[in-house]
Amino acid sequence: MFIYSLRANTLKFFGVVGVAVIALITLIAFIPSYEPVVTSVEATASDGATREISYDRIKTNEDRLSFISQFGYEVDATPIEEAEVTIPEEFDKVFTGYNELQKKQGMDLEKYKRKKLMRYTYKITNYDGYNGDVYINILVKGKRVVGGDVCSADSKGFIHGFLRETTL
Repeated sequence: MFIYSLRANTLKFFGVVGVAVIALITLIAFIPSYEPVVTSVEATASDGATREISYDRIKTNEDRLSFISQFGYEVDATPIEEAEVTIPEEFDKVFTGYNELQKKQGMDLEKYKRKKLMRYTYKITNYDGYNGDVYINILVKGKRVVGGDVCSADSKGFIHGFLRETTL
């Protein structure tokens, strides 16, 4: 027969270790998994050229102009509008459609729900095949472009991603 006695301190030690292990397992189970952040994408434009598009290191107006020029657009150097926007917690039909446009570009606004972003709007001066005003909107969080579009100002106009024919 084997007899082993436990002291109260030993029971407390194993109790604390047990609670710590359960807490660790719970944390691992409930920590959300994050997709890797896309910092650059290889894209094919409508002219057939393949380009490496960089979405990070956007700090100044010059950085934003450089980002826009990656798509072949020329814009007025001063943005028409700089606005802080908040991504809604619940997407309505219109915003769901807009997010689908973002997903086609390799971005997703789902992870920015309830977050504040900066929207910069520039007038494109070299948009071929359209006579009206065309604008590019870029959404920036921190120092990274997280979304955006090219659109016309007409009520019967258009909206598309940064590239006219996006094949990401």
